[in-house]
Amino acid sequence: MTFKLSFVGLALAALAVTGTQALAQQGVSKDEITLGSIQDLSGPLAGFGKQARLGMMLAVDEINETGGINGRKIKLLVEDSGYDPKKAVLAAQKLVNQDKIFMMMGHLGTAQNLAAMPVQFEKNVINFFPITAAREMYEPFHKLKYSFAATYFDQVRIALPNMIKEKGAKKICTIYQDDDFGLEVLKGAEAGLKTLNMDFTERTSYKRGATDFSSQVSKMQSSGCDLVVLGTIIRETIGTIGTARKLGFNPTFLGTSAAYTDLIHKIGGKAMDGLYATMTVQNPYTEETTQPIRFWANKYKTKFNEDPTVFSVYGYTIINTFTNAANKAGKNLTTDSFIKVMDTMTIEPDIFGSAKATFTSTKRLGSDASRLSQIQNGQWKPVSGYISGSAVK
Repeated sequence: MTFKLSFVGLALAALAVTGTQALAQQGVSKDEITLGSIQDLSGPLAGFGKQARLGMMLAVDEINETGGINGRKIKLLVEDSGYDPKKAVLAAQKLVNQDKIFMMMGHLGTAQNLAAMPVQFEKNVINFFPITAAREMYEPFHKLKYSFAATYFDQVRIALPNMIKEKGAKKICTIYQDDDFGLEVLKGAEAGLKTLNMDFTERTSYKRGATDFSSQVSKMQSSGCDLVVLGTIIRETIGTIGTARKLGFNPTFLGTSAAYTDLIHKIGGKAMDGLYATMTVQNPYTEETTQPIRFWANKYKTKFNEDPTVFSVYGYTIINTFTNAANKAGKNLTTDSFIKVMDTMTIEPDIFGSAKATFTSTKRLGSDASRLSQIQNGQWKPVSGYISGSAVK
């Protein structure tokens, strides 16, 4: 009888331990929080992905050096998607199922996020501040989605009508990437044109990874376009504008935050002067007149031996925003406790000139405001204040 009771007691104890383990939060141990990120480190957006990763690494090092988050150090794991949605799925499967990350941070790319999110959501892993301005990053509503970037749709919808009026443009054209990102830019531009009872004179697209844009540029030149909306990223922006300059075709070029990077003028050179792009935070030049940005930029350059870009800022601020919320969630950090904090979170403007951001239990986009910048003498210069997408309907 004593043996039977002892056996039952051991069995119950084992079940209790098993139950405790089952309830343990994935990615959170006594001493460590494991975070994951998927970046393009080898494909067409490797310039963005590398900088986002370094920005994250700088933030992680700073946080760990000062004691971490409620006594836990951050462990950051980064996988390469090559800007390929199929590879993004494989990367997400590894990070979520093998590495057992707590949260996905700053995943780069629209199509890549759309492919990876189902893998994450199946295991209750939050998609935190993806580096893409697509509406799908917060719509339809899902409790595991948090987005920080004003959408490409709203950026163009707001900026384009103002630019047309300012420049007196009559024939509007667009060149866009034939994927989820490019279509978002196209739809936003169409919505902006509709407010002026206008339509595109010419639409032309290209496949992701394209390097020759001569036929698309020739079509727009033949149509007499005086303003071109760019649904392009790095080399496509440079290739389109560079080709246009060689052909003597000099319309106003308007891009989105996807083209707002110092890589445009560093690689493209003088030909890129005059390009406009919408943006949400300022590029951190090492010679910046604002002292806090200049200090941060030089600290980054000292650590990594290269200049930071706006994507470095994205990576840095994403980790720091996570840290602020995770600290407030307390010692018992779980997905649910993190969500509870985020749903009452207000993020004030920072040194990089971001707009104020707020989140609620039904609002998963921090801010829909963007402003306009232009490349002048080889540097991006802000040329407008912030305009909220919700203020312009």
